[in-house]
Amino acid sequence: LTAGTSPELRERSHWAHRAIPLSSASHPTGPIGPSQGPGDSPTLGVMKLLEQLRRAIRARHLSRNTEEAYVAWVKRYVRFHGLKHPKEMGVAEIRAFLTHLAVEESVSASTQNQAASALLFLYRRVLRMSVDDLGNLPRPRGSKRLPVVLTRDEVMRILDQLHGPPRLITSILYGSGLRLMEALTLRIKDVEMERREIMVRAGKGRKDRISMLPGRLVRDVSEQMNRVRTLFEEDLKRGGGFVPLPGAMARKAPADGRAFAWQFLFPARRSTLDPETGRRTRYHLHPSAVQRVMKRAVTASGIHKRATCQTMRHSFATHLLEDGYDIRTVQELLGHTSVRTTMLYTHVLNRGGMAVLSPLDRITRDLGRNPPPS
Repeated sequence: LTAGTSPELRERSHWAHRAIPLSSASHPTGPIGPSQGPGDSPTLGVMKLLEQLRRAIRARHLSRNTEEAYVAWVKRYVRFHGLKHPKEMGVAEIRAFLTHLAVEESVSASTQNQAASALLFLYRRVLRMSVDDLGNLPRPRGSKRLPVVLTRDEVMRILDQLHGPPRLITSILYGSGLRLMEALTLRIKDVEMERREIMVRAGKGRKDRISMLPGRLVRDVSEQMNRVRTLFEEDLKRGGGFVPLPGAMARKAPADGRAFAWQFLFPARRSTLDPETGRRTRYHLHPSAVQRVMKRAVTASGIHKRATCQTMRHSFATHLLEDGYDIRTVQELLGHTSVRTTMLYTHVLNRGGMAVLSPLDRITRDLGRNPPPS
């Protein structure tokens, strides 16, 4: 998407995967293959293959983000080889594509590994092809980088530059340790005001968890709920009020799709026509809307760090550890499967190199004077 694209168009594009048809013609009764008939063009054969790829991904309950990423990589792979069907290619073509990504496009190791994973999934799970040495593709090891962490003063300086929903969302990222998409997909029912808890549904790894709702945000969240209710009532008068439901909820409890409890806490500015149901549906705020505002706020606050929305979550974890909270508690709040992931934040604690006093600081303290200027 280009920078000049309207927010409404970006929003429709973000949810466009819901409209992708998975017709019965796209998945034959035999082994999954390209299903390309004698009269089909190469492009049509690839399109059928992409439908089969989406079906294989959804059958394994992988995330929507994974689905979109894998489909995008397969498209790039096919275009790179002149629209040649993947079934007609093998290890040599895969290596050539991955090498091109690393050498010509200078992608990161993680990006190259994601592309390799997408192609491995395509050949193993969709085409069911047994290609020699397919598992020995180049899989570079990513560099271990420490997360960017803001000081408490820097957090407040950024929040002072924000207003409205972006400020509340960013406050939740820092005050509750949520990821951006976890905050944007919160429903009214997921916030427990009396207990001051936030229920994160189907977070990373499709895991649920509970985090705290900062007392300082209770009033702001309550006011946001009132704004959502007013918007919801206006949508009902226009024949709308629908929201997307997860999984099979739309079939099992269709009435919930028009219930206030299921409305997004941070709804999009405009409702859109759901291509699957034909109903006026209001999705959540698009992440790019918050990311753009966050970037401007960092610049306006004079902070010379590459701070993003995820930086607020990093700062949440680091500041809790600085305050002496147990690392297992922080692990639960962040939703990490392994405590080793959480231990990454112990390397960025504000303790001067793992609580070691620099010899320059010690000699300055012991001698009671500053060293000569350099």
